[in-house]
Amino acid sequence: MTSPPDLPDLPGLPAAAVDAWLRETLPDIVGDRPWTAELISGGLSNITYRLRTAGGGLVLRRPPLTGALPSAHDMGREFRVLTALRGGPVPVPETLAQCTGTDVIGAPFYVMREAPGVVLRTPEGTAALTPTQREAIGELLIDTLAALHGIDPGEVGLSDFGRPEGYLARQLRRWGEQWRRSRTRSLPDVDTLLGRLADRLPPEGRSAIVHGDFRLDNTLVDVTGPVPAITAVLDWELSTLGDPLADLGLALVYWHDPGDDERSTIPVAAGLTAHPGFPTAARLAERYAKRTGAELGALPYYTAFGCLKLAIILEGVHARYLSGRTVGEGYAGVDAAVPLLAARGLRELSRRAN
Repeated sequence: MTSPPDLPDLPGLPAAAVDAWLRETLPDIVGDRPWTAELISGGLSNITYRLRTAGGGLVLRRPPLTGALPSAHDMGREFRVLTALRGGPVPVPETLAQCTGTDVIGAPFYVMREAPGVVLRTPEGTAALTPTQREAIGELLIDTLAALHGIDPGEVGLSDFGRPEGYLARQLRRWGEQWRRSRTRSLPDVDTLLGRLADRLPPEGRSAIVHGDFRLDNTLVDVTGPVPAITAVLDWELSTLGDPLADLGLALVYWHDPGDDERSTIPVAAGLTAHPGFPTAARLAERYAKRTGAELGALPYYTAFGCLKLAIILEGVHARYLSGRTVGEGYAGVDAAVPLLAARGLRELSRRAN
């Protein structure tokens, strides 16, 4: 068994070691022919590669090269939830195999089949759609989130996937610790937002499987047919059992309504939905409430929490960028979004109080 000819090592993906593992673990798919690999995206967290093999396209996911914080980037959890949800109302890729050790590439990883569809990642990509397609995609996205939150964890073998009780308090402690570990500068608004969110915890409600990072560019979309379709929901690394409104709040933070100039300066999904036809964030929230029966009186709290979470994620990305240990593009300038998100979160909390 030798590495594929002319296939250089990619960052985080040593060709010879991966070749040996693939041929031992997935021989019927890889076959005897050489395979090729490319970096799909360094992402803002885990690293994703596309592999072209004799048996079709595969996707390999691994943690960041450095800077992974405790409990973050758990490949085993991501593999487990994808496997559990396969065949249900939420479309996910087909998982094939996982490596739980670090002897192959220096970190755990897993492999899944490449799902059809495209990632709508840029404003140019969504600008090419018609207003009717945009409206349908927005509605499909929120309907998919509602479907996820309607799944009984016990029925899919995920009853022990998390501890729903005390979810928000525990999340705030976790993200507060992440902030202390990854911060690169003094930003008092982040500390203030953390404290106010901890002081104003809403009463606990129902629990559900939460994705943890639900947004349009974490899905694959088929736009070739007469009606768009979401073919797969991706990037489940933060999934657990918890408060479903935390998922909704973060999804709305990612959503870019037309005319929101400040949102344009926050790089994640900036401009993606700022085109005619996409439902507004308010309409998405209303549709979610109709689909789930959820009471949304405390929604500003959850959008404030979403602002905090994204701010801390981006500060961690910035810290990795400063250390020179990111893979791919799109990292320069994310630091400017952190104080903006903290300020937006504080405004959201004030909106709830008023």
